[in-house]
Amino acid sequence: MNGRTELEAEVTQNRDVLTDLGIAVRAADEKGATGPVALRVTEQFGLADVFLVVSGSVERNVQAISDGIEDALGAAGVRTVRREGRESGRWVLLDFGDLIVHVFHQEERDFYQLERLWHDCPLIDVGPMLEAAGEAPAQSAE
Repeated sequence: MNGRTELEAEVTQNRDVLTDLGIAVRAADEKGATGPVALRVTEQFGLADVFLVVSGSVERNVQAISDGIEDALGAAGVRTVRREGRESGRWVLLDFGDLIVHVFHQEERDFYQLERLWHDCPLIDVGPMLEAAGEAPAQSAE
């Protein structure tokens, strides 16, 4: 099964949502997002396979994170189905079909506590996705 767990295999459909998740996690990290949490919501939600929740420190950071995620996934050929909340910069929802990304201002994340609401959903470890980005060869300044 190419080294993927059974849980990861279940999440995979037409396009590999875990690949898209990795792109989103790395793009968010590059823009300074904190606290990435990925939840497998297939059985509980039905309209998507994965939620990614990240935080930004201020409104402009939330907007930059959401723009970075959308740009990175767009470059990979993933179309944004729906976008909400970008103007306020407090809670941006990006719907990519099988992947839904919530970019919160930390105050909103603390208030809404989505991870607690979806506590019965299995977690997807995003650590290796971030580590893979760190292993990329450095480009020379020459």
